[in-house]
Amino acid sequence: MATNHGAPADTRTWTTVPTKSVLAGGVNFAYRELGPTGGVPVVFLHHFAAVLDDWDPRIIDGIAAHHHVITFDNRGVGATDSKVPANLEQMGRDAATFIRALGHDSVDLLGFSLGGGVAQMVALQNPTLVRRMVLAGTGPRGGGGIDHMRRIVGRAYLKAALARKDARHFLFFPRTTEGKRSADAYFARLAERAIDRDTRISMQARLAQLKAIMGGGKAAPDDLSQITAPVFVANGDNDLMVASEHSADLARRLPNSQLTIYPSSGHGGIFQYHREFVPEVHAFLGDEPHTAAASSATNTGDQS
Repeated sequence: MATNHGAPADTRTWTTVPTKSVLAGGVNFAYRELGPTGGVPVVFLHHFAAVLDDWDPRIIDGIAAHHHVITFDNRGVGATDSKVPANLEQMGRDAATFIRALGHDSVDLLGFSLGGGVAQMVALQNPTLVRRMVLAGTGPRGGGGIDHMRRIVGRAYLKAALARKDARHFLFFPRTTEGKRSADAYFARLAERAIDRDTRISMQARLAQLKAIMGGGKAAPDDLSQITAPVFVANGDNDLMVASEHSADLARRLPNSQLTIYPSSGHGGIFQYHREFVPEVHAFLGDEPHTAAASSATNTGDQS
């Protein structure tokens, strides 16, 4: 089972858990872990230009309530040394190297956006390593529409500069009253960690990740029928970065998948709907009753 009910509860939270490091494949990887140990860990893979501090504390703490959670900066990201590779294949190999360096031979993966693409690589390259996967705000390699995404992202960064806001206000959340409120709450949560903050993403990392994303969008599609592990695919119904239909296409291509599309939300749908998403992940991983319906997720209004 993924949960070790005999392990003592870890009273630390995402805002206080220390950052550690491990040397693997010549790279010193920065990582954090919390939650009960002894079962199959849930390894998080984060989005474009993100470092450890960009994970939503409500999602990390929520899943760590029942699972051993591991988050890390992949090669060249944040406090991890070396340089970011410009392709998804090497990112996947680096992630597997890190996981094995911690002594794990079976893990669950939770990949968001770019991290979802990397998670697919890990599963394709190491089919026995991955027990289950959660893929959020992501699609299949070779899904198309990548040039359209580039224009949208460019406009969002321009709007963000003019408004003196983080671009994710415009990319992750709809510009509705509820979407704006959810965005503000999300950024307030990201600011909760006041100590031991991660190193900011470098320009080399940003450019290499962008090249990997563009290359992935234009690549030949992977044969996802090779991924037999159960997969939970989630997204908002109006994702500007990875078109929501790409997530539905991803779920169709995977032989053992389930799909949740959150209404009135975008790329950051799992953050806007963190109260619904966390129980769904627990249900998918097999230790909690399934309390959120995929087709009828509702925004509770208070998303703090």
